[in-house]
Amino acid sequence: MVLAGCAALPQSTVEPEEQFGHRVPGTTEDGRVTISINPPEDAVEYRFFDALYEDVVFRPAPVSVDNQADGVSVEVLVKGAFPDSCSELHDVSQERSGHIVTATLIMRRPSGSVCATVLRPYRFYMMLSGSYTPGAYTVTLNGRTHNFVVPEPRS
Repeated sequence: MVLAGCAALPQSTVEPEEQFGHRVPGTTEDGRVTISINPPEDAVEYRFFDALYEDVVFRPAPVSVDNQADGVSVEVLVKGAFPDSCSELHDVSQERSGHIVTATLIMRRPSGSVCATVLRPYRFYMMLSGSYTPGAYTVTLNGRTHNFVVPEPRS
């Protein structure tokens, strides 16, 4: 059998959820609502807690020969669920020392509010501070440790 012509082999595809910059607006098929951090109401007193989450996906920007020395941005997709009808994200903070990042994601709930106990799944996209050169990194988010790798550029 002789094959005429040539077809390009597809390059490895990256799932949208793992692709840097890919955002899912609104509600996803799994029922997660994409959220952002909004300022609190001035007249409301809040209680603050570490945000609950189930999973994180690290999404480094594509690395090329041109940007590998300077490093690339890394986005984190956080998937979680609020425990009630009142809780929402409040703030995120980060500290970095070399290849180790410590981050805290805080949620808030109005003090004294009666809130329905209902799980509200969410997706939150957050950028890690700074630039990341190819190599292995460790992120501790709310006390849980996760690892990710910024790959070497493709040749």
